[in-house]
Amino acid sequence: MSHIPPLDPNVAAAKGFREPGDRPKRFWKAAGVAEVEGGHAVQLDGRTPKTPAGRPLVLPTAETARRVAAEWDRQTEVIEPATMPATRLASTALDAVCLAREAVADEIAAYAGTDLICYPAEAPTSLRARQDAEWGRWRNWAAEHGIRLEPGSGIVHRTQSPEALARVKALALELDDFALTGLASLVPMYGSAILALAVLKGALSAEAAHDLSRLDEAFQESQWGIDAEAAERTAAIRAEAMEIDAWFRALGL
Repeated sequence: MSHIPPLDPNVAAAKGFREPGDRPKRFWKAAGVAEVEGGHAVQLDGRTPKTPAGRPLVLPTAETARRVAAEWDRQTEVIEPATMPATRLASTALDAVCLAREAVADEIAAYAGTDLICYPAEAPTSLRARQDAEWGRWRNWAAEHGIRLEPGSGIVHRTQSPEALARVKALALELDDFALTGLASLVPMYGSAILALAVLKGALSAEAAHDLSRLDEAFQESQWGIDAEAAERTAAIRAEAMEIDAWFRALGL
């Protein structure tokens, strides 16, 4: 999504902690958490690091702060941003999503307008039957939450009602910046606002939602075999989705 930037390699930089062209170096001995006004702060040797935009790394719950602190504690000689998904979510919430909530919610609603679970394959029959059954269940779940989406077929676009999309946007805007960041990050992984909302609300695990989002790919793999590079990408996306699921739970959702 355009409003969800990747983690800046200078995340929470302190003066002098790296040389130009070098990877950021670990400059602290111990990472921890402290309760502060407005939430729970990550602490590096008793000091609160800052986001790339210079905001203190303060989280809304003790558990989210512990997850971020644990990522800092696991760093060795140099900082590897790719191994810090909770830090990325926190920084994005504090630096970007808080300033663009309406636009982020609009993008989530736009995904619902072309939601994956509304586009079952035309063939083969066995795949179509499975998608109708498994995706249909989650369209029904969405309807129970005020989101009535109509299925199409194949790649032919099916226009969804303004009311359904407005409901998705409203649900997104009910979230705080940290939960909204997680939802906005998860939606494009699945190509489905509905599956992501189901994970957010604890109705579906991130792993199960990931499997539902790739029924077509799994069918192709059963027919033609598994490509090693594709399998590696799939595993990475699955792991990232599971991190966001854990983020939701740490927020108390």
